[in-house]
Amino acid sequence: MGEFKNRINVTINDQHYTIVGEDNPEHIRHVAHLVDEKLKELGSRSAGLDTTRKAILTAVNVMHEKVQLEEENRRLEQEIQQLKHKDHE
Repeated sequence: MGEFKNRINVTINDQHYTIVGEDNPEHIRHVAHLVDEKLKELGSRSAGLDTTRKAILTAVNVMHEKVQLEEENRRLEQEIQQLKHKDHE
């Protein structure tokens, strides 16, 4: 028996896509909406870029944000461990 996968139709940058995944359909729609918003934001600041360049720059910006959040998460985890260690002293 195959795994259940959701097939969600979304629109990103005025293009229609079908996203297949196991996540909640509302989550998939929300993520697609965020990607669409990022592309539109970049497009409004950088008029004249073609779709491929907008997509690549959006991906770079999103990965930059992801790396920053991962670094902040690691810092906070270290801080939590230090506070736990102090409590045991």
